[in-house]
Amino acid sequence: MNDNQGPISSIKERIQEDANTALKAGEKFQLGVLRLALSSIKQYEVDNRKELDNDNALSILEKMVKQRQEAIVQFKQGGRMDIVEKESKEIEIIKKYLPKPLNESSINRLVNEIITDLGANSLKDMGKVMKEIQVRAKGRVDMKSVSEKIKHILK
Repeated sequence: MNDNQGPISSIKERIQEDANTALKAGEKFQLGVLRLALSSIKQYEVDNRKELDNDNALSILEKMVKQRQEAIVQFKQGGRMDIVEKESKEIEIIKKYLPKPLNESSINRLVNEIITDLGANSLKDMGKVMKEIQVRAKGRVDMKSVSEKIKHILK
């Protein structure tokens, strides 16, 4: 995998390079996952008639991870551990292109900092806080768990 995220290298370019490497190395599973990601990216570009930027690429990859996490829950309930394992491997591959998630203490610090910065003191301010977290921590936090933290603090 190419973990070099230089300023010139876009997420799309990294995925394309890694797909070519996987093709040459005969890594069919990884190649399949990367082709799915590229297909989703190309579909976005066709639908929106514009070149994909890194923020939109992150959104697409996050959506792919979320879909697989939801599928894992369903397949576990159905006892299909073979498919659970496959979906988990796909998540691992996709996550290599996402920014490293913030740890719990960093998330707590960020939430408290934003609440203080915005002067938020009730649940009415939750939307403003969530919007700011989205801006500052794009792709590095689970917004559902952050939402619960904010509700707990602002209640």
